Amino acid sequence: MASNRALWYVAATKKSPHGTLYVRCHVKPGASKCREGVTAVNEDAVEVCVSAQAREGEANKALVKILSEVLDLPKSDLQIIQGPKSRQKTIAVVAPWVNAGEQECLTQVKAYLDKASSDA
Repeated sequence: MASNRALWYVAATKKSPHGTLYVRCHVKPGASKCREGVTAVNEDAVEVCVSAQAREGEANKALVKILSEVLDLPKSDLQIIQGPKSRQKTIAVVAPWVNAGEQECLTQVKAYLDKASSDA
């Protein structure tokens, strides 16, 4: 997995029949409620502010909730696979539209994230 990209796609294989989209996030816990959400989409990470504190997984749950709302997916389609106790996290997204192909998937997610960051 690449460590210098905010979004990357791994195609389906025989072992894993579904394609997976990975989203690298930089989480800022303890933000005010009005700042909560996607604040920026950079080349190396998606910046997300959450109002929950970074204790007992509260910020992780808030991050998954925010991304599920932004990407219009159920929370069960997102999983933190790297960095559960760090501000730098990698989220795996497995959803039906992820299998549409790499370029289409990345374009769609980038549009969702850009819209969310401009609304914030």
